[in-house]
Amino acid sequence: MVEKLSVENYESTLEFFFLLRNDYGFKHSNVPHIVVAHILAKKQRFRALKFHLQHFVQQEGSGSSHSICELLLCRFQKWDSNHAVWDVLASAYSRCQMVDDALFVFAKMKDFNIQASIITYNNFLYSLRHTDNIWDIYDDIKASGINPSEYTNSIIIDGMCKQFLMQKAVDFLLESEPCVVSINTLMSSSCKMGSTNVAKSFFCMMFKCGLHPNVYSYNILIHGLSVAGAMEEALEFTDDMEKHGLEPNQVTYNVLAKGFHLLGMMNGVWKFVNEMLHKGINPDIFTCTISCKSGRFGESLNLFHEIESSGHKPDPIMYSILIRSLCKRGLVEMAFQLYKDMLCCKRILPNIVAHRFILKSFCEKGYICEARVLFDALINCDLMDDVFLGNIMIDGYAKLGDIGEAVQVYELITIMPTIVTFNSLIYGFCKARKLDDARKWVDTIYAHRLIPSSRTYTTLMDAYGEEGKMEAVFELLEEMKARGIEQTHVTYTVIIKCLCKRRQMHESVRILKGMLPDDFQPDEVFYNTIIKNLCEARDMKGVSQLHKEMAVHKLQPSRVMYNIILNGLCTHGDLKDAEELFSTLQDVGLMKCDYTILIKAHCAKGSVHEAVVLFQKMIEKGFEISIRDYSAVINSFSRIRDRNSVFQLSSLIIKWYPGTYPDRVTGFVNTSTVQTAGLDLSQATISVQINLGKHADRDWDGLMSICC
Repeated sequence: MVEKLSVENYESTLEFFFLLRNDYGFKHSNVPHIVVAHILAKKQRFRALKFHLQHFVQQEGSGSSHSICELLLCRFQKWDSNHAVWDVLASAYSRCQMVDDALFVFAKMKDFNIQASIITYNNFLYSLRHTDNIWDIYDDIKASGINPSEYTNSIIIDGMCKQFLMQKAVDFLLESEPCVVSINTLMSSSCKMGSTNVAKSFFCMMFKCGLHPNVYSYNILIHGLSVAGAMEEALEFTDDMEKHGLEPNQVTYNVLAKGFHLLGMMNGVWKFVNEMLHKGINPDIFTCTISCKSGRFGESLNLFHEIESSGHKPDPIMYSILIRSLCKRGLVEMAFQLYKDMLCCKRILPNIVAHRFILKSFCEKGYICEARVLFDALINCDLMDDVFLGNIMIDGYAKLGDIGEAVQVYELITIMPTIVTFNSLIYGFCKARKLDDARKWVDTIYAHRLIPSSRTYTTLMDAYGEEGKMEAVFELLEEMKARGIEQTHVTYTVIIKCLCKRRQMHESVRILKGMLPDDFQPDEVFYNTIIKNLCEARDMKGVSQLHKEMAVHKLQPSRVMYNIILNGLCTHGDLKDAEELFSTLQDVGLMKCDYTILIKAHCAKGSVHEAVVLFQKMIEKGFEISIRDYSAVINSFSRIRDRNSVFQLSSLIIKWYPGTYPDRVTGFVNTSTVQTAGLDLSQATISVQINLGKHADRDWDGLMSICC
């Protein structure tokens, strides 16, 4: 029908073809496609012809060139526009990255003396620019007598630069007739390699060749300098651009804003954002992203309002960027207000990113009711086209232990669930201690033709371990192995945690070591789990042994774990071992709590001098020491009746906290605190009960005289 109709009326043929294809989803055979291509070529609608043939070859796919060429030769050889269709067909294959098909069409064109256009040659060059075949195409261009366009040489130069043949690219430029496009290509490649000085020399070459740089030339150089941190020089080139009658565009301002952002100079960023608005240039997504990353949300919101007031309209992506940034910083109420404003006032439909972040933030903040209202609204408005929204809601309920609501949301979802969906449900049932029900969901996973993850099993193992059902834990481990699911470090860490809860530490470690694969290399978390439980079991000998084992494997306990070990050694072990560990911690960085643990241990052992030395070192290291810290140590000294140490530390309090005075009964009081807050003395003091015997009053009065 299409072929017969084309004889009588071209326009009716095109309308009929596209009506069937676009409105009714009809898939035409190859012949109607070629007929339409000839009609478009005949009417010289080459842009439409290009898109039509690109759509056609994408539909037919790779390897389709043989049948299409055969069709052109057999049924369309005598059509007037046959040469043009062949040419655009070769170009279409090339643009769709079907290089072998493009070369096949090109070879057939040569066989039948059909001349390719320079546009088609350029498309070939671009597709092959990473290979040596580029020179075969270039030789064909020269042999054909067609004049290369300025883009022809630019593509060849870009290809050589991509192959890191910079010198050959420069030689080729000098042998051919230099143009702005070719030199821009060399400048761009030089900047990408970090050679901004080379790029500047090419920029100067333009003027020597009598060429005038365009805005793109300046933007290339400004971008290269900005990335290199040479913002002053980048600004100089911006001024030079304006002196030569060129106006900085959106790209220019974005590049400069990015440069200042990389240097952390947010004032510079905002300067160019404001300049863009002043000149009527609409800030794009990149600009808005930078403004949000700056953390200056007041200014970011002002930017949105200024975009609107200047006649531009922020799009859903810009809103999503700001909503995402607000949610990430915990400002969910502000984010939701913007979300509502976007939907209700501006009539802009939020995209999936905005939905996800608002819903997730509600759940993380514990606003589960608000999250459900939004979720139900999305379902009612038929906007639930993303399984991640359902997963967020299910996970929110599961973490709260509300498994009934989690299952209800699961039943509401009409989209195919993912393994994340089921993992959240299993976690919820485990949290609700319905372990048998949780385990049944593994069968449901397989029923949906999904594969359980290691997290699926470790969640179940952890829950059974908490209940002391080690037999079930080992059954799950064997099931993992049988089903070919990888056992990760987390898997074995969960098992060791379960074993440790039995308080038979050595037996637990022996059992675990017997089941570990030969290639298993324990990580820090694995050792930390065992060490933590050994400390709780007061088995400091085992702790020391494992700590040494970690050192052999070049592993380090976490910083928190070091603190647990130190506390364990001080409380249940040998103070000498604790001091050795404290000494080694100098390399990884000591925390204030490390000092206080050891000071407390020395006080308990009656080692007053060592405690005072450590306390002074803690001050020298710059840790913030409160009056309460002083008072705690003084209380320890007063219990062992060490008058001199009390006096020494009390003097330090007065030295470091001006305006703080001792009180014989209650301890220390800061007069400014009392005066500012309007409190009673009893409310403002820190209780330090001093009991030093018959000389206590004399010593206390001596301390008071220092204060005064």
